[in-house]
Amino acid sequence: MVDMKLEALSKRFDEHTAVESLDMDIREGEMCVFVGPSGCGKTTTLRMIAGFESPTGGEIRFGGRQITHLVPEKRNIGLVFQNYALFPHMKVAENVSFGLEMRSVKKAERAPRVDAILEKMQLESLRDRYPRQLSGGQQQRVALARALVTNPDVLLLDEPLANLDAKLRVEMRGYIRSLQQDLSITTIFVTHDQGEAMAIADRIAIMLDGVLQQFDSPEMIYRRPANIKVANFIGLTNVVAGRVLARSGSTCSVATEFGTLESEAPDELAPGSEVLVTIRPESLSFTGQDGPNTLSGTVTASTYLGNTLDYVVEVSPSHTLRIQSAPSERHAVGERVTVRFSADESWLIAA
Repeated sequence: MVDMKLEALSKRFDEHTAVESLDMDIREGEMCVFVGPSGCGKTTTLRMIAGFESPTGGEIRFGGRQITHLVPEKRNIGLVFQNYALFPHMKVAENVSFGLEMRSVKKAERAPRVDAILEKMQLESLRDRYPRQLSGGQQQRVALARALVTNPDVLLLDEPLANLDAKLRVEMRGYIRSLQQDLSITTIFVTHDQGEAMAIADRIAIMLDGVLQQFDSPEMIYRRPANIKVANFIGLTNVVAGRVLARSGSTCSVATEFGTLESEAPDELAPGSEVLVTIRPESLSFTGQDGPNTLSGTVTASTYLGNTLDYVVEVSPSHTLRIQSAPSERHAVGERVTVRFSADESWLIAA
């Protein structure tokens, strides 16, 4: 178990920059989740950490040890691929033992270590089966067991849940998170699924176009996005343009086309700043009263989502808001409504 440091890490393929000057400090025992759309650089970063890609520039350190140019087998990492990469001609126990054999661990030591990890992963009864005889979730646990049996310093997971159905994905992400916390192993988990990232991460790294946009806790990523790219990428958000009129502590008064609104803001935003007020759909509530941060409009769409009702409310000819509320609170299409949000449930971003 070690901490990890990425310093000005970059990767270019001919004229294309896949990763640009990435700086990160990943704590010992932390679950760090890289999330972003296809082509954003998250998998390229993982492959550089694993040693499968050589950086164009920058450094990688494990616990202060320089490993930037070490071959993969010298880095003491555990790696789980998207397709699990199990050997079809080997039984479960043989697959798990393979990494130990490659490290020249003596047979007398291999057997108890394989037995111990199979027991921990609840795979003892499957030890003599072949991969084709296993379910997707069982195959994934075998791949995890193979990665962990070598006692790696760092565990790398490259979209390990992508091949599972929706229900099993939820079960297995909980299993992986519980296992990671139990072992206290420094882990990097790559995914394009925002919900997955929010559910399991200690901190999330948002990557877009090869650039790290924000590295923070799930709550801060969601409630206090660093820029409009992050706000739009993670979940749904409403955006209202404006200009800061005044500031009192962490709250700013903002002039908008709907009048003066109040919102919490980062320290650097001063009066006169052009800004965007961001409001999550669940932060807007229906009200029959006027007051601060109150907007009026007409319901133009209503969608039942099971645990929520998703509304579209037209507040001006050119502007609509998304609002999500409990199914018990019903509003008809065409109905005039008033909605409100609190200053601490909104956030200002520099325009």
